[in-house]
Amino acid sequence: MMAKRKIRSKELAEKMGITEANLSILKTGKAKAIRFSTLALICEILDCQPGDILAYETEAEEV
Repeated sequence: MMAKRKIRSKELAEKMGITEANLSILKTGKAKAIRFSTLALICEILDCQPGDILAYETEAEEV
C-alpha cells in the first residue's frame, strides 16, 4: 500500500509520530498487537481500509 501511495517508511513514520524502528516492527509482522487508533491512523494516511494492509495467518503459516 505504501508503494501504491508512493510514501516511504520515513515519511509514514513522521506523519504517524512514531520511530521508523517501530514502524518496521509493524511492517514485518513482529508486533504482538496493534492499537485500533494506530491502525486507523495508518489507514487515514494511506487512504485505505484495514483489509488492504492486514492478512490473517494461522500459527502454521507463521513458521
